[in-house]
Amino acid sequence: MNDTIYQRIEHNAHFKELVAKRQRFATILSLIVLAIYVCFILLIAFAPAWLGTPLHAGTSVTRGIPIGVGVILISFALTGVYVWRANGEFDRLNNAVIREVNAP
Repeated sequence: MNDTIYQRIEHNAHFKELVAKRQRFATILSLIVLAIYVCFILLIAFAPAWLGTPLHAGTSVTRGIPIGVGVILISFALTGVYVWRANGEFDRLNNAVIREVNAP
């Protein structure tokens, strides 16, 4: 019984669309985060003096601190973008697959 349901899901057009869209979107977001993180690491490696420069005279806060916090915040923001799309478009496609597979 379960094998039949699995086969119906696997051959469903909405399921194939869901998998392709979700994979492409997750890959794009992952590459964005990776690029930002690699750029930050490259800054640390090749411009530590620039990152260590204080934001203004008399402060111990350097350029690296807000940039590092920005990397973390961008990661959270992109996670939020993924959740927003998953709760919208991806859930609609998932529900369409469930309806079609359960239809007699």
